[in-house]
Amino acid sequence: MTPFLADAGVPMLFLEFPAMLYALVPVIAVEILVARKLMRLEPRRSMKAIVIANLASTLLGFPLLWILLAGIEFFSGGDSPLGLQSFWGRVYAVTVQAPWLIPYEEDLKWMIPVASAYLLIPAFFVSVFIERWICRMLWRDQEKDEIRRFSWMAHFASYAVLIVIAAIYYGIILRKD
Repeated sequence: MTPFLADAGVPMLFLEFPAMLYALVPVIAVEILVARKLMRLEPRRSMKAIVIANLASTLLGFPLLWILLAGIEFFSGGDSPLGLQSFWGRVYAVTVQAPWLIPYEEDLKWMIPVASAYLLIPAFFVSVFIERWICRMLWRDQEKDEIRRFSWMAHFASYAVLIVIAAIYYGIILRKD
């Protein structure tokens, strides 16, 4: 059996993925509400497309995004310690190393929530793209501009919910220490 290396860092995919699975239900609920308001589709039809789209972006989109970002991190030199001496050094380190945090043990307490928040930015755009594409396939009778508008509005709403959930979760975690 291969020993687990404590200094291997923190691959955020393994922290983010379970959280994303738990967040699927509120995200889907918010996006269905937006669809009902903007698209005026039958509830069953909107729910089917939104569930399929969210499963695709969660199960395929985010892991592929993480692989891409981790690859960029490793091939651009972000896989080595960058130093946390200054405020801007910390900002740079957690941004560049968000996919796979370097094991700054005493700083992981704040780095994990910040990396998690940072990863929401590219995840937002990937999910807009993937989910809009799937909704276009399933709602062929709808105008492309309507689907585009729905996609942006639904994701602004659902990611606002994700930010609130993350803030509460990390607030509770950080408060315990």
